[in-house]
Amino acid sequence: MNLDPEILWLFGGLFILLLVASTIGHVLSRTLKGEGARKVVTNLNSRINAWWAMCFIFGLAVVIGHTASFVLFGLISFLALREFITLTPTRAADHRALFWAFFVILPFHYVLLANAYYGKTVLLFPVYAFLFIPIREALAGDSERFLERTAKIQWGLMVCVCFVSYAPALLLLDIPGYAGKNAKLLFFLVCVVQMSDVFQYVWGKLCGRHPVAPRLSPNKTVEGLVGGGLSAIAFGAALWKITPFLWWQAAVLSALIVVMGFFGGLVMSAIKRDRGVKDYGEIIPGHGGVMDRIDSLCFAAPVFFHAVRWWFT
Repeated sequence: MNLDPEILWLFGGLFILLLVASTIGHVLSRTLKGEGARKVVTNLNSRINAWWAMCFIFGLAVVIGHTASFVLFGLISFLALREFITLTPTRAADHRALFWAFFVILPFHYVLLANAYYGKTVLLFPVYAFLFIPIREALAGDSERFLERTAKIQWGLMVCVCFVSYAPALLLLDIPGYAGKNAKLLFFLVCVVQMSDVFQYVWGKLCGRHPVAPRLSPNKTVEGLVGGGLSAIAFGAALWKITPFLWWQAAVLSALIVVMGFFGGLVMSAIKRDRGVKDYGEIIPGHGGVMDRIDSLCFAAPVFFHAVRWWFT
């Protein structure tokens, strides 16, 4: 794959930024003494460490090429779906439907997408997968909590597979004058999503007073959303030259990413609160599972994809 030199510069700049952030976090962890301050720094360092992991994953997706990128995101979807399904208990009657979900529907979806069969993938989940799962569950003959069990599998497929796949699907868009540069759209999306999460956390700790949804996620505050959101929008607008957008269009799309990412995190927090758990998993040391890292991306990716597809292709 012939890499755009600009994408290498972008990842180089991100590497330096993370290196500086890690150094600052290390110094703060050794100098701050108050219990509250140390707790905040520990959490921030966990987020920075998770950032290293996420940047490595998405950097790899850019470097390894078109088809391999879809394989990588397919693996991310598999791990996310596994965490989502194991969060709630299943019955023996669900096992065959789950087999189809994990080993047939998920890979088939990514195969279609990798081969640019976008029209077919659009119909796979809202029509065929949604029809097949309840049929397979009904054939198992177990009616106890049937609607709840079926809806859980359908919802997991939609969020963890369909929504996540819109991130690599950006590589398929045919944007006039932007051929061969779509990897930078993926970079733009992921950076704005992740920077929004970080900025909202920092602003929330600095001046957060009013929780948006205190019963679901008391750490998500109005001040954090506004301050962090505006910071992420400014960050996205500053990246406009790597996109096919004008600076104000990059700002508008960044705002869309921020809002959808925030609600994605809020919805996933509601699910965790319902199940009485703190994290979806422990695959990322100190910062939960795959779903804990991509919850914002799940909601932001499809909306960003369709906004770009409608307005720029």
